[in-house]
Amino acid sequence: MTLREKTAQLFGVWVGADPDGDEVAPHQHEMEPPPDLDTLLPYGLGQLTRPFGTAPVDPALGALSLLRTQQRITAANRFGIPALAHEECLAGFAAWGATAYPVPLSWGAAFNPELVRTMAAAIGRDLRAVGVHQGLAPVLDVVRDARWGRVEETIGEDPYLVGTIATAYVQGLESAGVVATLKHFAGYSASRAGRNLAPVSMGPRERADVILPPFEMAVREGRPRSVMPAYTDTDGLPSAADQALLTELLRDTWGFTGTVVADYFGIAFLKTLHGVAEDRSDAAGLALSGGVDVELPTVDAFGQPLVDAVVTGTVPERLIDRALRRVLAQKAELGLLDADWSPVPAALADADLSEPGALRGLVDLDRPANRALAADLAEQAVVLLRNDGLLPLRDPARIALIGPNADEPTAVLGCYSFPVHVGGQHPEIPIGIELPTLREALAEELAGSELRTVRGVTVDGEDTAGLAEAVRAARWADVVVLALGDRAGLFGRGTSGEGCDTASLELPGRQRQLLEAVLDTGAPVVVTLLAGRPYALGRAVTEAAGIVQCFFPGEAGTRALAGVLGGRVNPSGRLPVSVPAHPGVQPSTYLAARLAQAGEVSSTDPTAAFGFGHGLGYSEFTWSGLEVRAAETGTDGEFRLAFRLRNSGTRAGTEVVQLYLHDPVASVVQPVQRLIGYRRIPLDAGAACRVELTLPADLASFTGRDGGRVVEPGALELRISASSTDPRLTVPLRLTGRPRPLDHTRRLHPTVTVHGLPPRCGSERGSGCAMGAASPSSNDRSTTGGDAFR
Repeated sequence: MTLREKTAQLFGVWVGADPDGDEVAPHQHEMEPPPDLDTLLPYGLGQLTRPFGTAPVDPALGALSLLRTQQRITAANRFGIPALAHEECLAGFAAWGATAYPVPLSWGAAFNPELVRTMAAAIGRDLRAVGVHQGLAPVLDVVRDARWGRVEETIGEDPYLVGTIATAYVQGLESAGVVATLKHFAGYSASRAGRNLAPVSMGPRERADVILPPFEMAVREGRPRSVMPAYTDTDGLPSAADQALLTELLRDTWGFTGTVVADYFGIAFLKTLHGVAEDRSDAAGLALSGGVDVELPTVDAFGQPLVDAVVTGTVPERLIDRALRRVLAQKAELGLLDADWSPVPAALADADLSEPGALRGLVDLDRPANRALAADLAEQAVVLLRNDGLLPLRDPARIALIGPNADEPTAVLGCYSFPVHVGGQHPEIPIGIELPTLREALAEELAGSELRTVRGVTVDGEDTAGLAEAVRAARWADVVVLALGDRAGLFGRGTSGEGCDTASLELPGRQRQLLEAVLDTGAPVVVTLLAGRPYALGRAVTEAAGIVQCFFPGEAGTRALAGVLGGRVNPSGRLPVSVPAHPGVQPSTYLAARLAQAGEVSSTDPTAAFGFGHGLGYSEFTWSGLEVRAAETGTDGEFRLAFRLRNSGTRAGTEVVQLYLHDPVASVVQPVQRLIGYRRIPLDAGAACRVELTLPADLASFTGRDGGRVVEPGALELRISASSTDPRLTVPLRLTGRPRPLDHTRRLHPTVTVHGLPPRCGSERGSGCAMGAASPSSNDRSTTGGDAFR
């Protein structure tokens, strides 16, 4: 291959599918002018950027448009190499008419890796069916400051939860033959003051013990084929030029063999934002030497500037060859280099391609099976924060539904859902999926109640003229459902989403004023939140009759929320992020050392109103019968114990058992506690099960004084808990022997065996069966390794 043919495989072109099924066209965006395909394609092309996710297009016509473009690409270059097409799939395939699943923060709230794996496989099948090869998900950033706008895209504030859920997503997407992309590697979420693209200030120990473990787990157990570096710099070193991170750790230590793809415009940012490159050629060389293989979203630094750098000798051609081998190896894995490769995707395999008009409506990306998955996940992700006994509602005669999200269809969607991310720029085009409002869902769920809807205030506006009407409605009602929260958007066009950071975790706009005015009426108030991050809820924490938290729960979200309010759904979600008691005490996370907690030497108190892992249901569970079989072991051994869990309530429900480890004395400062395992356990009313645990000593490891991971002898405490603030059984443990060094091959999970679960697995909503059961013929459910205690 010539130099230009080589570099052509290392960049993408941002395109949009044609609504008539013609070839895709280069996308005009604000960062760079659109490239000339006639000039580029004779040398080949590495990637096509977002052919479906750039503008609304019927999926079948989009597939035809992509097909025709692939035919043009292969015909134009002398090797006949097609491009690899990628799309966003953070909360479902970001295409017109595709299922809008809950955002990743809801995945974390569900605490159900198996369901996330199933969802990801469904997303992957839809992507692959229309000719897409790579998905830019999941996000493995651990929340460090909830003011950051992209919190909705994360899975939570605990690295173990993030790692297990993200790994399940990777496994699901890859099982469908789609390349999963881990992002953002690493530290993006730890930016100063929660500002997008701000510098990151953290030491190597925080990076090693909080930021990196989810990526390490996903690489090891999920086997993703792509990684995306973060935009940010850590201690002055941008991730996109960090050889120690992208090559030495990711490849040489962890054994990653896929491609590293730049975040959009991330290579140019080495010059324009970071100031570590003199020009585009310099930026290209820094990225290549660091370990980046592909420039996205379009040709820039890896185009003519890279060619010039090789010709002048400033960038060795061997770096291009290294990246090229990885790119072509991946295309070979995907079958793109096969002699019999066909550009016709599965969705069009039996279609008459000569009549594009007849294809419209042929491809359904929101099938009933997809919608059922979205509904299951939405229901399992609803978190009941507070309940004074009013919930579930018992057919009140008059309900006042008040608030800015009471009658807003898109209130359930995050900023990377297609109707928000792209559809908002095309108001003339229908949304493409059914999005019932909370008003519609509540009217359906509680059909016997009279419902009066009042907005009161907007999500983020300053107008308070509607407060008086809201107060009148509250005084009229037997119960008030207050619909608060966010509006997703991009770069300041919303209250949550990429570039929508906030200085305070106060409810946006005048929503707190609305909340307090309604509480002042004395009416029973149930606060509901459709949001992308947690907010301080002020008086509602002690005065509201109920508080229900949803994190952008997707197209089935309002029905899930209404189902919880009406009692059809027994809530089982748990907080993946802490809900603050005060809006300004940030950054704050449960994963904190003693010095970060409340004390007499500071006038501010970071104690959360509702801690990580918290969530209530309509069933009560009894934890008893603790048996400790091995409370002492060597630093290379394991602990063994068991306990009994019983549903002592009157209806089927699900408990989320959580394991936290407390290390009272260590050679370096440790968080007071950290999650090391979890498991959803559904039980019918009156049913009980026996839970047996095996905990390897490796789970007590941390980064020691010398920068290496170590298991130290000494006392430990295991907290078997309903949340980080609600331990039910506490077990003193002890490690003996000498300190034991560990590496990335350490054991990552405990093992659990649950005896006494129902023999058949079905929906948690009715049967109480376990999700992801090993066998429908066994009453003993055991998980270990990659499917460990979670």
